[in-house]
Parts: sequence; C-alpha cells; structure tokens
Amino acid sequence: MLSLTCPSVDLCQSGCLSRRRLSPLQMSGSRRRGGVRCMVSMTRHGIFGLLAWLIWSWRVVSVVVIVFELAADVPSAGEVRSVTAESSSGRVQVSSLLEVVSGDMKMLNENLKSIIGAENPVLISAAEQIFGAGGKRLRPALVFLVSRATAQIDGIRELTMQHRRLAEIIEMIHTASLIHDDVLDDSGMRRGKETIHQTYGTRVAVLAGDFMFAQSSWYLANLENIEVIKLISQVIKDFASGEIKQASSLFDCDVTLEDYLLKSYYKTASLIASSAKSAAIFSSVSTSICEQMYEYGKNLGLSFQVVDDILDFTQSTEQLGKPAGSDLSKGNLTAPVIFALQKEPKLREIIDSEFSDTGSLDTAIELIRECGGLSRAQELAKQKADLAIQKLQCLPESEYRNSLEGIVKYNLERID
Repeated sequence: MLSLTCPSVDLCQSGCLSRRRLSPLQMSGSRRRGGVRCMVSMTRHGIFGLLAWLIWSWRVVSVVVIVFELAADVPSAGEVRSVTAESSSGRVQVSSLLEVVSGDMKMLNENLKSIIGAENPVLISAAEQIFGAGGKRLRPALVFLVSRATAQIDGIRELTMQHRRLAEIIEMIHTASLIHDDVLDDSGMRRGKETIHQTYGTRVAVLAGDFMFAQSSWYLANLENIEVIKLISQVIKDFASGEIKQASSLFDCDVTLEDYLLKSYYKTASLIASSAKSAAIFSSVSTSICEQMYEYGKNLGLSFQVVDDILDFTQSTEQLGKPAGSDLSKGNLTAPVIFALQKEPKLREIIDSEFSDTGSLDTAIELIRECGGLSRAQELAKQKADLAIQKLQCLPESEYRNSLEGIVKYNLERID
C-alpha cells in the first residue's frame, strides 16, 4: 500500500496566488515490482553459480557508474556547470561562489565512495570512477553553504557529522530521482547522453534508482533526528506526488499557475527547501531562522524550475540535448505556456489536438514567444528569486551568505 500525502505549502508569496492550505492528496494502491533473485548454492551450482552472480553484480556496477557520471556532469533543474571567476561582463560565475565550500565538496566525494563500498564490496573498484568525475553538485553545495552560514550564528566553527551526512543523502536522493524521471518520461537522451533505461532497460534502471533511494533512507534514519527524518522522507514522497500530478494534467489547457507551482515544488523545490532547513536544524539555530532557510530553498527551487522551463523554448537542441519544446510536445504545460494560453485562444486549439497536424508544435512555440509567455515567466522567476534573497537577511554577513545570494542571481542570468 502506497500512501502519498501532500504537505501544507504556502505559495501565496508568488504574488499571483492566494493563501491556501493544501488538502491532502491520497492515493492507495498496490504496485508489483520485479525483483532480482540471485540464489547461489555451492552444492548445486558451485563456482559457476558464483560466477553468474558476479557477472550480474558487475552489470549493476556499470549502471551505477553511469548514474553518478550523469549526476556529476549533467546539469538538470538546479544543476550548474563549472565556470571560473567573474567575467568581464560582470555576470555571476558559479565556481567562485562555491570555492568557499570546495573542501567540503572534496570530502563529500570521498565519503560517498565509502558509503557505496561499505555495503557493496563489488563496487569498491568502480568507486573512483563514480565519484572522481568532478563537476559542480549544486544541491549538496547548498547544504554546505547553509550549514556554514547558520553555524556561525551559534559560534560553531566546524561542521558536524550530521551536516556532512545530510549533504551525502541529498546527493543520493537527487541521483535516484534523475534516473527514475527518465524512466517515467521515457527520455532517450539526457543532455546529449543516452539515458540509463535506454542502455540497460527499464528493469535495471528502476532497480538502480531504488538502490540509491534505499541507501539514502538508511543513512537518513541513522541521523536520529526525527524532524530531519520527517522533512527528507517527505521529499521522496513529493517526488512521486509531482509525477502523479504531471501525468494527470497532460495536455490540460485549464491547468492553473497554482497547479504548476505546486508540481514544481514537488519535483524541484521540495528537496532544496527541506535540505536547507535541515542544515539549519543541525546548526542548532532558532526555529525562525530554520523556517527562513526553508523559504529560501523553496523560492530558489521554484525560480530554477521556471528558468529551466523558459530555456526549453529558447535554447537550441544542441544546448538542451533534446528538441526545443520537448516538454510541450509531451503535453507538459509549463509557466510560459500557461501565461500564453491566457492571451492566445488559438494555442488552446493546437494543444487540444495534441499536435496532430504537421508543424503544429512549431506554430505553438512561436505563439508562446509572440504573446509574451516567456517574458511573463521571466518575471515570475525574478519574483521568486527576490523572495529567496529576502529570506537570507536573517543571516550574518559572510562569504557563505554572499554565495547563497550569488547562486540566486546566477540562475536568473541563465535567461538574460
């Protein structure tokens, strides 16, 4: 039995939503999952059975290797590429923002290797390839930035084990969500690379994602902080709720901006918000500051998602690693589309037809651009970004707070 309960989420600060308390969305049902049974009897199969087990295990190793290469190297909603210090144009450059936690990120990679190897000895030889690829992992970096910014309030100089383990858990959860998202969306490519389920099949892909969720859940339980356990456990449920909400509203031209923001919260902002609040909890700061860190993460996550949805219409196929308007073609109506529908009746007709006519998708994209859908979405992204920065005012001035503000600004510059 699977029960999904949506948390109470205050989205009224968007400026276009009224305050509301979300009613619970509950779904019950059973799901049959294929498992992998590997029984080795030395009396019946001897060394051949053992070899068969090792061959299967190594296949899973190769899947996990590719999964973490994607997590390390491939930007997704809220993921950023490595860049150097501020350019002559004055644009925010991310590597300089994250330099203040570079030591923490290095330790993160080492600890992740240990986590994988401890429970799965067969993965030890592949651990260096999995976590040694480098790249900028924004979500755990945000955990470290919030941890250090809030720790200063209580006079804590060094991060605790809980801070570091939280960052590792967040990275594992995000990695698992990437591979499951690709399965659910039936995506053949992610940023120009073949997806895991495309290479190894859906069964192995789902098992690899399940492994990462299970591993993160185990380490989450061992943090022994009930508030953090509830927060991060809710994130995993939110991922599923977001997918259900998206699947139930495909090609629905009556979807509201509030619906879109709620789905975006579930799929993107929930993880960032809850991890930021959890980091503050481990710094032993006041409840008020913990809540403001949650709001910072929520608004940053929503802004990131809106920007990503704008880029789906403005970047080339080569930049996106998938065709422009890919979400729209699948019936996923995002902020630019929702705004455009308010002004252009013809767009509704095209979407209702599910792009059955040749060239109708290109026509829809052009209508969205012409009637201001993209510019209004950009205003929404900035609105959320401004709210995120406001929530940082409770923190003392520091290089960590500056980096948290800089990440918000960088996100907006992706669509300048």
